Order: sequence, then C-alpha cells, then structure tokens
Amino acid sequence: MQFHHHGYVSGDPRIHAAAGVGLDRPAEIPEELDVLIVGSGPAGMLLAAQMSQFPDVRTRIVERREGRLVLGQADGIQPRSVETFQAFGFAERIVAEAYNIAYMNFWGPDPENPERIVRTSRTEDYALNISEFPHLIVNQARVLDYFAEAAVRGPGRIVPDYGVEFVGLEVPEAEGEPVTVTLRRTAGPQAGEEFTVRASYVVGCDGARSGVRKAIGRTHVGTAAAHAWGVMDVLVNTDFPDWRTKCAINAKAGNILHIPREGGYLSRMYIDLGEVAADDDHRVRQTPVEEIIRRANEILHPYTIDVKEIAWHSVYEVGHRVTDGFDDVDPGAERNPRVFLTGDACHTHSAKAGQGMNVSMQDGFNLGWKLGHVLTGLAPASLLRTYGSERRPVAQQLIDFDREWSSLMARKPEEITDPNDLAQHYLATAEFPSGFMTQYGPSEIIGGAEAQDLASGFPLGKRFKSAPVTCVADGNAVHLGHHASADGRWRVYAFADDGLPGEDTALERWAAWMGSEDSPVAAHTPDGADPDAVFDVKAVYQQAYTEVDLGRVPGVFRPQSGPLGLTDWEKVFAAGPSAWNGVDIFEERGISRRGAVVVVRPDQYVAGVFSLEDTEGLRGFFAGALRAQR
Repeated sequence: MQFHHHGYVSGDPRIHAAAGVGLDRPAEIPEELDVLIVGSGPAGMLLAAQMSQFPDVRTRIVERREGRLVLGQADGIQPRSVETFQAFGFAERIVAEAYNIAYMNFWGPDPENPERIVRTSRTEDYALNISEFPHLIVNQARVLDYFAEAAVRGPGRIVPDYGVEFVGLEVPEAEGEPVTVTLRRTAGPQAGEEFTVRASYVVGCDGARSGVRKAIGRTHVGTAAAHAWGVMDVLVNTDFPDWRTKCAINAKAGNILHIPREGGYLSRMYIDLGEVAADDDHRVRQTPVEEIIRRANEILHPYTIDVKEIAWHSVYEVGHRVTDGFDDVDPGAERNPRVFLTGDACHTHSAKAGQGMNVSMQDGFNLGWKLGHVLTGLAPASLLRTYGSERRPVAQQLIDFDREWSSLMARKPEEITDPNDLAQHYLATAEFPSGFMTQYGPSEIIGGAEAQDLASGFPLGKRFKSAPVTCVADGNAVHLGHHASADGRWRVYAFADDGLPGEDTALERWAAWMGSEDSPVAAHTPDGADPDAVFDVKAVYQQAYTEVDLGRVPGVFRPQSGPLGLTDWEKVFAAGPSAWNGVDIFEERGISRRGAVVVVRPDQYVAGVFSLEDTEGLRGFFAGALRAQR
C-alpha cells in the first residue's frame, strides 16, 4: 500500500481524500446525474466502489430496502472474486472471517447396505492448485459491507440512497440525451412520493425481477428445470463427521450439497426435494422447513442433525435463463447504449455451483471502468458497446456449466455408473468455477495475438495471472499483480531483455520512447495530470534485485506524482531469485528472454502483448482504445 505522496497521513490510509463530487456530496439525489445504479447487490455495490474512483462523475446508487442487507442468500466466493477484493483493498480482512474450502468430500450409498451413506472420496479443493487466492464461503451481506466501505472511502464518497425504488424510465431517441428515470420513496415521511432524475447512464442491478430490464423491453430466455431444492442456513448438533467439510451427498433418499459457513458453527444445506410435477404451479415452494429437515435426516442416514436454529431457508426450482440483451441497443443499431443490465437482472441459474454473486461482480467490474473512462473523456462512448459483447457469452457459459452441474447433483444412485465421476468432474472443470476461464475476444480493447508467444502465460483476453517478483527498492518479494488496485488505470508491464539499466538494450530504447512526446502516455494523459494518472508503467528485469541500479533506471519507471512531485519507488522489479523469492516470473509465465510488453486493462484482463521493438503496435492499440488528450 502506498500513501503519503499527497502529504503526511496520520489516520487510516485506506480512506482516500475526498475529491470532485465527494467534497460536498448532496444529501438529496440531484436531478442531473452521470450514472444511476439501481440496486445495491454485488454488481451494484462493486460498481459503486469503482465509480468512487472517478470523483468527477456524478454517481448515485438507489436501493428500495431501508438499509443494508442483513442476511444474504449467496455465499460462495471463487478465487477470482478474492483476487478482485485484493484490487479493492479488502481481501485479507474478508479471508480472515470467511470459511476457507480446503476439501470437498463425496458420499454415496454403502455397497453393503445401500440405505446408509459412506464417504467415497476426499478431494482437495480446486483453488489449492489454481491460484494464490482461496475458495471462500462468506455471507453476501459482508461482501456488500466491504464494497460499501470502499465506495464511501473512495474520493467520490458514494453511499447508497436507501428507501428509493425504481419505477420506470424513458430513453430518448437522440444520441447523447439523458435517460429520464422515475423513482419512488419507500420509507420515511415521504414514502410513496415519486420524483424524476435525468441520468446519462442507468445500470440495472436490481435482481431477477428487474424493473430496469422490463423497462427496456429485455426478456429472460430459457427454461426452468423440473426439480426443486430446499436450502437452509442452520446451527445444529450432529454426528455427521464431515459437518465442517464441503460435501456432495448422494443417497437413495435424495441428494444434499452441504457447505460449511463462516464462524465455525453455521452451515448451509441444499436438500433435494425431487422432481416437480408439470401442474405443480410452484406449490413446491410452500414446502415447510420441517419437511426439509426431515428429508435431510433421511438422506444423511445413519447420521442425524438436530437443528437448534434456522438463520434462513427457502425453496427454489432450478431455472437457467439469459437475457436477450445486456443493454438497451438492439442488434444492428448504430447508437451507443445508455442502459445496462448486470447480475441476476440478465442471468439466473441455480445456486449450487456458487457462481451467481461471483459472475455478477465481474459484470460490475467490467462495466465500471468503462463508464469512468467515457464520462471523464478518456475513451469514446463506443467503448460501452463492449460490455454486452464481452459479458453475455460469459453468462451463457455460466448457464451451460450450471445446467450440467445441477443435473449431475440431482442424479439417483442407480443412474451413477462410477461413484467417483462427480469428484472427477469437480476437478476437471476447476478453471470455470474458480473464475479463471473467462476469455474476451478481439476488440478495440483486446489486441491481436501476433506476439502472444512472447508471453504465453498471459493469454490475451484472460485475467492477468500474477506471479512473485522482487521489488528492487527494498528487496521484498511481492506479487506483481497485487500492486494493481481498482483505480481505473491501465497497467503496462515492460519485461526486460537480457541487460541492465544504463546499457544499450531494447528496454532502454522502449523506455526512452515511452517517456517521450511520441508515446501513448503523452497522447492520452490529460494536461496537468500526473504522468501515471492513466498508465501505470512498470519494469521487470531478469536479474536479481541486487544487480539492478535504481539510479540508472529510465525515468518512465520512476514517475514523480502528487502535489509534492514525489518519486514512486515501487515500479521497478526483478525476476532473479532472492532470499524471499525463488520464482522467476519469466519461467513461470513463459516470457521471452528477448523481453515483452504486456498491457492489462483496469479490470485486470490482458489486453495486449507486444515486442519491445513494436512501439507502433502499442501506440496504435491505445489510439483505438482511448481518446487523444493533446
């Protein structure tokens, strides 16, 4: 964490100095806005936290509830989400309070007595071998709390406007005209009162019954599976030995997905309620919790649970739906979108794969920096077209994955030929549930693959997979990607060829160009802004940190920023081994010893790979992604 560059900080450095609209945030919602976020779920709160990093953008978030969410229904946190929490500054704290999934155990009928269940396998969780971040279980409400904290501590000082619900909107035909939104107060002395605001952009984060989705004429496409599940968060006494281990339980009496929760005592159980008749008309949703508990005990035989308290319970029928569009622009239309959908507003599915909250947050992360760039003039409005084109295929992948996982979970014992196939499927598909399978296709913000072989471990369109390096300034081992906070900046990593600072190398020539008036830094950094306001440019040398002379490192890697013009000492790294770091990032990520330039978007996805000599390619890429500022 870096601070003091704007002067001495005595208090909590996580609280940024207010700026822009955060300096005098009005208590009432203004009539004119840049961004209106509808709904304070995972996508909405992440989006608010991201927009708080753009304090010159007038952003408000409305929520029909009277206050914060107390009890969330989602709880699974994939490693990619923890990686995202790292960028927003609260990964360590949420990991400390969460349940860390180390194993997933599988249970099935005892071959000698099929009325009983026995453990059939123990499987290490997929996160152990796929990321430095864990697979967690934690209450959705706490995730929202952390994002709310990030939003109010950001320069924009964004806080939710509770007790305000969405009523409707009108999108004008003329390009650039604001959207008129009707809102209604749901609490306080003015409850029932309607009022209107005008917003340049509206984002519907308002759930599966989204009013924003209906207002722009979008519909869910898909079907509901004829299967129902009861779910409950419970505090129990039990003789089941794996109560604090995630389990998939398949028995003659049905199936259970058992997930321990944070705190050491609470657990969530998904209990199979069986097939739903075609004429049921959702009556299964009225199944009493006593029946759900009875079913759970029947499936767990010979073990039992004695339920002491039920924190929450529900019954749901599995549904798999993707909205026919993620914004208000019809296919083939030339105009740019002004209304967007995120999370459950545009994709719904079962909860058992633990993906809903995770994919929703990535919707918000994808959209947030794009809105910030467009509204601050860094990028053209056409950038916003990439939101739907990038996120809708991800949602479809989620639906396909969840449909397969739900079907496997709902099988009867006689339909299973190999008792280990569910465990094998769990591990074989690890990249998707961990959140790392997403790969965006070529666009103005994902470049061509001509130089991919120079950095094969950083596939274009996939998230930047971090690796340890050594900070030259202090000799400490750090994860390169963990230095990238969710501040809306592009990352440019220059991996050196075989040479040291001051020598005639390709990196020296590239750095001289990158620091010149002919570079993307000069072209796309607003006048008067810090030299690293838009681009965070870092160097990684091949040698040990003791061999790198910081005094000879090119100036583009030692920018002076802030009102005091202080030098940033944390942009130069070494790949060579040290006392604290035995990993060579060049080897770990397949980086050519001839050097390479890796460009990473503000949402942590690899946007381009270039040779150190291809300055024209790098300049052309940014000319297509950003607007010239000078």
